[in-house]
Amino acid sequence: MSLALFDLDNTLIAGDSDHLWGDFLVAQGRVDAREHKALNAHFYEQYKQGELDIDEYLAFALGPMTGMTPESLAPLQRQFVREHIEPILLDAAFDLLQKHRVLGDTIVIITATNVLVTQPIANRLGVEHLIGCEAEIVHGQYSGKPTGVPSFAEGKVSRIQTWCDENNQSMENAVFYSDSHNDLPLLRAVDRPVAVDPDDRLRDEASNHGWEIISLRG
Repeated sequence: MSLALFDLDNTLIAGDSDHLWGDFLVAQGRVDAREHKALNAHFYEQYKQGELDIDEYLAFALGPMTGMTPESLAPLQRQFVREHIEPILLDAAFDLLQKHRVLGDTIVIITATNVLVTQPIANRLGVEHLIGCEAEIVHGQYSGKPTGVPSFAEGKVSRIQTWCDENNQSMENAVFYSDSHNDLPLLRAVDRPVAVDPDDRLRDEASNHGWEIISLRG
């Protein structure tokens, strides 16, 4: 039994939930449409180029939820999963998760997308353990600010090491599945890195190091 670690966006699902959530907020009239769409696209391009300022991005992503409570956010989360996530779920991803369950592995989704967006998706995928960027709650309401170490780039390594310490788990023989070159720090830290429908930079890195390359979309 080992750790089976999974990135979420463009790995277990055929799209980016963070970007889709921004579009969803625009459609719901909860943000200024022109400004939010422009910034959403700007940050997504930074992410693809490996130039994302995660703190700046989290302030943008979490800001619209300021003043909401977990209870008031829940209907939006359910609608988002129904309308935007269900269409991009991958049968092969469910099969791969089930393969690791049969092996007795501990499955963890570790994502740079905040938990307000990703917890319902992890639930839909049947994955108990989720590490994502955390949203601060003050007096029962979301403050619109992040808290803790962002699970992005090198932060994913820090977060999973902390999680292992807290849950009596080991990184020995761990596997990590990801599509993105932003995850190279954690891919290099595990014994079994797997590139899933990788971007060009990750595909090159995987090819150069003999890492497994798979697709969940074919």
